[in-house]
Amino acid sequence: MRTAKATTAALVTIPLVLGGLASPSHAQDASPSPSGTFGPGCSALSQKVSTVKDKVVEAAAAYPQLSQLVSAAVRAKLTGTLDGKPDLTIFAPNDQAFQKVTVSQLASLLSNQGQLKKVLTYHVVDQQITPDELPNGSFTTVEGSKLTTSGSGTDFKVNGKANIVCGNIKAANATIYVIDAVLQPPS
Repeated sequence: MRTAKATTAALVTIPLVLGGLASPSHAQDASPSPSGTFGPGCSALSQKVSTVKDKVVEAAAAYPQLSQLVSAAVRAKLTGTLDGKPDLTIFAPNDQAFQKVTVSQLASLLSNQGQLKKVLTYHVVDQQITPDELPNGSFTTVEGSKLTTSGSGTDFKVNGKANIVCGNIKAANATIYVIDAVLQPPS
């Protein structure tokens, strides 16, 4: 019931304007393999409650900056699929990432459930990826295509274009890496 309430709340409150909010998490100093949350955007990423015991969709819904992603996942009917898997990694586009997509592209994507599902599952890997695996990573997504990660310390990119702005956020069945771009699967 809590998941349904959080999902419904996220659907109803898709923010039009983002605000900077304080964070209870701590950015780690640059190191070869950060062990906690890390990244330049962690201090601006706020959460409503602790997410360690929540399934991934509910965990994402606790972060106001991920409301458009949660709304899109609900629209694509992915909540059961994502919450039902035991070990996932989500490269989660924040609301600012969705703002970079043109209004017409976003409208087209949201009106095509099959394409929306394809794009969203391209952000999901069916294994928990640790920060140690990010420097030269290559992973097969739930969508079926490859996704790559690169970088060092606390500065990482996904597919050479999306920055991980806050990484290694824990949910009961997933690790979340918040990114600043919506990724497109290869054609």
